[in-house]
Amino acid sequence: QVQLVESGGGLVQAGGSLRLSCAASGRLFYTMGWFRQAPGKEREFVGAVWWSTGSTLYAGSVKGRFTISRDNAKNTMYLQMNSLKPEDTAVYSCAAAAALIARNSVDRPYAYDYWGQGTQVTVSS
Repeated sequence: QVQLVESGGGLVQAGGSLRLSCAASGRLFYTMGWFRQAPGKEREFVGAVWWSTGSTLYAGSVKGRFTISRDNAKNTMYLQMNSLKPEDTAVYSCAAAAALIARNSVDRPYAYDYWGQGTQVTVSS
């Protein structure tokens, strides 16, 4: 059974940091990503990692503040979030694909096959 389980969300003050984890099980994934959705807004791409190479790509709104990494042995993806802003407040979800996703499609939710349940991140001002 395929599972993606996020953890690490919480409440943090602006300027603070959080690290989210996404533990994957059940099969091998080739591309994994993070998305977020704030109340009343559409789901937004945060970043992605190509599992075999570790190559990453980020949305402009988080580039330079957020870092995605992965631990092959634990089959876990991480999202290190620094310099958090109130506008980063959202439910963060990880997603995984059973195939390589092209760079020009990695920001599209439909490109992913599996989704986690999401974890709330709240940044207070």
